[in-house]
Order: sequence, then structure tokens, then C-alpha cells
Amino acid sequence: MTSPDIQKEIVNAFAMEIMKVIISDLGDSPFCLMVDEARDISMKEQMALVIRYVDKCGSVIERFLGVEHVTDTSALTLKATIDNVFSRYGLSISKLRGQGYGGASNMRGDTRWSSHYNTLLSLINMFGAVIDVLELIGRDASSTSHRTEAQDIVDRLLSFDFLLSLFLMKKVLAITNELSQALQRKDQDIVNAMTLVQVSKIQIQSLRESGWSSLLDGVTTFCEKHRVDIPEMDAKYVARGRRRRNEEEMTNLHHYKIETFYTVLDMQLGELNARFSDSTMELLMCVSCLDPSNSFSDYNKEKLLCLVNFYPEDFTEFDKCKLSDQLDNYIVDMRLSKDFFGLNSISDLARIMVETRRNKVYPLVYLLLTLALTLHPLVYLLLTMALTFPVATRN
Repeated sequence: MTSPDIQKEIVNAFAMEIMKVIISDLGDSPFCLMVDEARDISMKEQMALVIRYVDKCGSVIERFLGVEHVTDTSALTLKATIDNVFSRYGLSISKLRGQGYGGASNMRGDTRWSSHYNTLLSLINMFGAVIDVLELIGRDASSTSHRTEAQDIVDRLLSFDFLLSLFLMKKVLAITNELSQALQRKDQDIVNAMTLVQVSKIQIQSLRESGWSSLLDGVTTFCEKHRVDIPEMDAKYVARGRRRRNEEEMTNLHHYKIETFYTVLDMQLGELNARFSDSTMELLMCVSCLDPSNSFSDYNKEKLLCLVNFYPEDFTEFDKCKLSDQLDNYIVDMRLSKDFFGLNSISDLARIMVETRRNKVYPLVYLLLTLALTLHPLVYLLLTMALTFPVATRN
């Protein structure tokens, strides 16, 4: 039993049996696929796959399918690998109702902007102390490389370019801070999240239109406090390091306002608008109407009927007519029955519907609910993707 080959055979045998149980439990239920990418210890790309579905008891199930090694994380490679996994396990593409690539390299982002915001605030508030420590290291460190590195960091920190970027990033992250924090909470409802998205868009646009002067004044005051040279805005901009051949000449004002300030804010607005198209916003708002919180206060029949349009393969025109009638009885039943009092999530709603056999009474409503539950993690992925856009300047 100590032979590596025998151990691998045993592990593979267990894995095959487990997969049979997972596929059997999934049955013909619709499901979504979640993909995450990472590198192993040898720096080879690998892709983890998870499926999410609602089981026969109305419980949301997430099952790990395995890790697949890939040569790269391009869209074509990911698709080919997923096709191979579907074929291997007999998964039907016709039952796939959503895909999420939260960590794949070509879609990777960081949603922990709240912690970055706090870091920038701390750096601004402790800026003097940070410089003092770095200068001390630059003088007294035993290693020449450490002294050189510390002094280089000091030079970069004590520059107008860095401080302008620091304060600009602080403003941008302050605008998205509430949205970022909300998206990290499991109890965040979609309606409030959508409101916070709109708030972020409005605030960033307002900053772009009328925020330059106040930003420049704040940076100037900070530079004067810490004895940092402030460039004349009408003077020629000189980039740090070696000048590039055929580099276009520009004023400091053009560089800092047009190429830095406007570019960063336009990038943020562009990403927010791209992530939250009209169809995406409609989908998110429709899903929120299934929320049972506060006696189904977000219920809206018209929006739920619109939600059906996102699943043309699951509802015929005849089904849509029947669903309209079912919804009328369903909402009265839900608000009268004590079984559904105090529910806080659509996953709780699905489970109680099965326990009380309401899934048999309102089969089309339950189908809509399971489809929304299958999509649910992707709904929040859409939200968090709004905070994964890169923030960079030419520096």
C-alpha cells in the first residue's frame, strides 16, 4: 500500500465513485459552473471547477468537480478544457444556466478595495512617520542594498507624481468604499447594491466634472507640509527616468489633469457602465423580487414575468401564461402561511417550499426560483466585477 502508483489508483477510484454520486444527485437539474484559476507550486496554470445547483430537497448545493491543468488561461483554452470535463462526466450543456470565472487570469481582479482604501488613509495620516523610518533605514541599515532601496522609496514618496496619484486613488476608493463593503456582506440585498452602483457612477462623474481644483489644492497643501517640490502647471512636464524617443511634449497641467486625472476616472466610469448594462441591471432587479424578506416586500409580478425572458429554453409561451396565474395565488399564500414568516433569503424560500410541498403546488414558480438560485453567485459576481477594474496611470 506504500507504492505511489497503488495510492494513486485508490485515490482515482474514490474520485470516480464520488463523481458518480454528484452527477446522480444533479440529475437533470439546471446548474451553473464556477471556474477559478491559480498556479501550483511549479507555477503551472490550473483551473478548479465547481458546479452549483438546487437538489431535490430545495437546498443549494455546490460540488467541487476537480482541478484541470491548462497551458494558459485564454478563452479558447478554458472553453476546450470545460468541454472535455463536460464530456468526461456526461454533463449536458443544455442544462448550463450560468458561468462565472471569478479567478481566471483573463478576468482576474481584486474586490478588497475597502482594505486598500484604509491602507491609503493610514499612509496619508502617518506619512511623516513613514518617511522618518525609511530615512533611518537609509542611513543605518547594515546592508548597502537595503539602504539604497530605502532611499529610492523615499525619493518616490516625496514626489508630486506619487502624491497626486495617492490622493486621486484615495478619492476614487472613498467613492466605492460603501459599495465594496456591501458586496462583502452575505446579507446585502441586490436593490441596495444597485443603488450603491448608481451612487458610485454619479460621484465619479461629479469628481470628473468639478473635482480637479479641490484635488490639486489638497495635494498642494500636503506637499507644502512635507516640503515636496510642486511643479508649475504651465511648465513642461519632465517624466521620471530616461526620456522616450519621440515622446510628445506637454505641460504639467496636461499630464496631471488630462492624462492622469481624466484617464483614471474615465476608466472607472467605462468599466462600471460596461459591467452594468441595461440587461444586467434588469436581471439583477428581477432576481431581487424573489427575496422573501420582510413578508416578500420586494415582490413584483411584472418583473418576475420579465425574469422568465432570460430563460427561453425553460418556459414556453403556455408556461408563461400559467406562471402569471400561479404568481397571483403564490404571493397570497406566502404572505398568509406561517411557514414562510421570517425568511431572509431565496435559498430558505426554496427549502421551505419543498418541505411544505409548495413546489408541487406552484411548479413554475419553483422552477423560476431554482433558476435564480443557480444564478445567485453569478449575480454577486457581476456586482463585484464592478470593483475589479484596474486603476493605473502612465506612471
